[in-house]
Amino acid sequence: MTASDYRKMIKQLINKPAKLQKFLKHNKPKDRKFGISTRKCRICGRLGGHIRKYGINLCRQCFRENALKLGFKKYR
Repeated sequence: MTASDYRKMIKQLINKPAKLQKFLKHNKPKDRKFGISTRKCRICGRLGGHIRKYGINLCRQCFRENALKLGFKKYR
């Protein structure tokens, strides 16, 4: 079950609290403590291409758009 299917099912079961609790108990994705899915881009929420150095926590696309604002300079 993908994450989007999981969210769709929650929307359908929101009016049935007993079934919703049972569904959450058995089908909720586990909380991640490490790995790629624990770190998201602060701007867009992407998981891949993540830059963590200096506490930036941006994906590479958002970093490229905002590098000058953050004080980074492009060297050739």
